[in-house]
Amino acid sequence: MAYEGGSLDATLAAAAGHDVALLAELRSALVESAERQLDLLRRARCDGNWQVAAMRLKGLAASFHAEELLELAEEALVAAPGEPTVLSRIESAIAKLGGERAPTPFG
Repeated sequence: MAYEGGSLDATLAAAAGHDVALLAELRSALVESAERQLDLLRRARCDGNWQVAAMRLKGLAASFHAEELLELAEEALVAAPGEPTVLSRIESAIAKLGGERAPTPFG
């Protein structure tokens, strides 16, 4: 499936205009929604639950034009449920979206 190109920042700016509070709220909503899907991915114990969470994450990323998160959601779709490398990379991408320092395995 093809997605129209565009950047996350441009998408958020187009939606929020010059309203800084709305821009922050939209970014927060994206991060919170992505974190919920990551939690579901972590708890998935079967292919079906993993696939549903990955598809939801992919749709969320596509709607906000969050390219890195979209690519990682696509990777999750072909990975085995609970694949730690995919989960870690998704967690890092979400942290970047929220402006936080991504966690490292060394603390």
